[in-house]
Amino acid sequence: MKISELSIDRPVMATVMSLLILVAGGASFLGLPLREYPDVDVPVVSAETRYPGASPETVEATVTEPLEQVLYGIEGVRSIRSASSFGVSSINVEFYAGRDLDVAATDVSNAVQRALGELPEEAKRPVVFKTRANSFPVMLTQLSGENFSPVDLTDIADRVVRPPLQVIPGVAQAMISGARRYAMRLWLDPARMAARGVDAFDVQRAVQQ
Repeated sequence: MKISELSIDRPVMATVMSLLILVAGGASFLGLPLREYPDVDVPVVSAETRYPGASPETVEATVTEPLEQVLYGIEGVRSIRSASSFGVSSINVEFYAGRDLDVAATDVSNAVQRALGELPEEAKRPVVFKTRANSFPVMLTQLSGENFSPVDLTDIADRVVRPPLQVIPGVAQAMISGARRYAMRLWLDPARMAARGVDAFDVQRAVQQ
């Protein structure tokens, strides 16, 4: 039996089928994604280095440029973007689509290790973490305790909470916001320092030791 004959012989059934097709089409149309570009997951690996007290120019010359030189030799790199600010160097290495993100992060870590000898001694060890071009934070967790100070909570979050979160598959980075850490502030007396023949760098080395 043809569709035309079925529609003539059973008009109610044909009407119901037409309405079902319209409803299914409308629901499918509303569920279609609208994208100007295809949903391509581009792997990005970031390297962040802290250099306390250094100016942006110093960070650029002593940290960012040496790292960029070794990162350009990695296979599959599409582009490298860097930003040098006061005391912080941030480098984003974008790879071609299809590159395994874990392998790319390992390559970046190995390259950064080779450049450690060229970085200033005062600079912190670079932190390498995986990101994605369209990634964004999806979970925020709050840590609180009545018998713990903010410094103690920061220490617990850093040593106990963050490490297991970082190794969960799909997690790019676990960050601590609002951290409270011990700090020391020294007020120097130029006259007494001159009498003892010491300068600010001597005081800095003593504190570091």
